[in-house]
Amino acid sequence: MLRVTDFSETSRIVCIFTREFGKISALAKGGRRLKGPFESALDLLATCQIVFIRKGTSGLDLLTEAKLVHRFHPEQRDLACLYAGYYVAELLLALTEDYDPHPELYASAQDALESFKTSQTTPIAVLRFEMVVLREIGQLPDFETCAGCGTPLTEGQTFGFWVNQGGLICPECQHDENTQIKIHAGSAAILRLLAGDSEQAWRRLTLTPRQIKEIRQIATAAISHVLGRRPKMLKYLS
Repeated sequence: MLRVTDFSETSRIVCIFTREFGKISALAKGGRRLKGPFESALDLLATCQIVFIRKGTSGLDLLTEAKLVHRFHPEQRDLACLYAGYYVAELLLALTEDYDPHPELYASAQDALESFKTSQTTPIAVLRFEMVVLREIGQLPDFETCAGCGTPLTEGQTFGFWVNQGGLICPECQHDENTQIKIHAGSAAILRLLAGDSEQAWRRLTLTPRQIKEIRQIATAAISHVLGRRPKMLKYLS
């Protein structure tokens, strides 16, 4: 559940990211009633099994049933973890199209919410989700070769991030007009792991404060460039 809005005294409008159909917006008649076909399933970031009737290109779909599978509930009521969950919802709302399914992105969102149980696992899980989002929508920056000259990026160097060209640039191509963010080779290697297909490699990573800072700058710049603005929830994650 990405967004839940009261529509009338008894109904709600919900935006849901589904595994099979992608993002849908639907009217839940009776969704505000304590008893009914939705019970208490229509909660933000809750995972549900749903039944809906598609209305075509015009009008809202009709949500007829929703059965709660599990709620998003960070341990110890950690606000950082809660805000990270809201950030996942913000990105899915803004960066996905209606009826455009992304099963891998759905799985990554579920995985991220599961990882947001503690403050220790949340920062790297947020970065992983951001990279998967960018990859799935075809906007992942190039972390392998220089965006300026195309040469492979090698170890032992400090690279720049050229956001307008969507990639890292080697020292020879760095100029004041095309880079503001610096990143060391070790951080670039971590970015490649975070953006990769492996579901396990990134989980074994241990990041230094400098690496977290560098990668966060790259992720923020890339996401903001695609959105055309800075995500609203990011200020609560710092």
